[in-house]
Amino acid sequence: MRRHLSLLLGSLVIGLALLIAPSASWAYPFWAQQNYDSPREATGKIVCANCHLAKKLTQAEVPQSVLPDSVFTASIKVPYEKGLQEIGADGSDVGLQVGAVVMLPDGFTLAPQDRWTDEIKEETEGVYFTQYSDDQPNILLVGPIPGDEHQEIVFPVLSPDPATDSNIHFGKYQIHVGGNRGRGQVYPTGEKSNNTVYTSPASGTIASIEPGDNGASVVSIKAADGSSVTETIPVGPEVLVSVGDSIEAGAALTNDPNVGGFGQVDAEIVLQNPVRIYGLLAFFAAVALAQIMLVLKKRQIEKVQAAEGV
Repeated sequence: MRRHLSLLLGSLVIGLALLIAPSASWAYPFWAQQNYDSPREATGKIVCANCHLAKKLTQAEVPQSVLPDSVFTASIKVPYEKGLQEIGADGSDVGLQVGAVVMLPDGFTLAPQDRWTDEIKEETEGVYFTQYSDDQPNILLVGPIPGDEHQEIVFPVLSPDPATDSNIHFGKYQIHVGGNRGRGQVYPTGEKSNNTVYTSPASGTIASIEPGDNGASVVSIKAADGSSVTETIPVGPEVLVSVGDSIEAGAALTNDPNVGGFGQVDAEIVLQNPVRIYGLLAFFAAVALAQIMLVLKKRQIEKVQAAEGV
């Protein structure tokens, strides 16, 4: 009785949380937070690639340099052919969703909304931002959001100020970016989704193809040694084999329904010291003044030489 009561209370709490604080970014790439302290592994691979196996182009545009305590934008592009549809979890055709993760240098954070310009507000309309974890405000996530409307995702970023934080220094920093379009081929639990190719677990002959639960197909394979193995194919992928077909282990039982993919890219940004800019401007002004003085001096000499020649 107590166990049932605990389960009921737990379900009630989860349900209330979903109703009171819904967020589109609870799906990918937020799922990575369930299993990883950081979305970037030691090899440099962003963990989204563990579930989204197809490789696609992702582009990032950031300023070459920014000043301390200033707001700038990082533009992440996840291009694909508009109107493209994929298979949903229920097997129906749905539009592609997109998402992105931006790993900023320490000290860089999402800019507060009261510092967003009208242009930034327009560019981020319909986009919801969240941070990877409470102690990592420099890692920002977006998604899933409709891909046809957001093939370019703009992140408003606030740069840190070394004058107020001794841990921040002027210099060059790296930004790591990941962009995704479409559903993954593997769930974070390690199970295959219905958005991937299903293959034969053994060599043999297709003995039967029976309907399973929720529109699935159960393929039975009779191996050469007389044993029988089955592979359950969820609704979505198209079964390519028929009863009586001979098949090798690892051969495809279905088509590949995936049309999306994931890509990552690195970018560089310089946190510029304003004093250096002022010094550079002063140097340019001094050089320009020296050039002007040289030209004036040359003309003066030419006038003197012309007068002496007369």
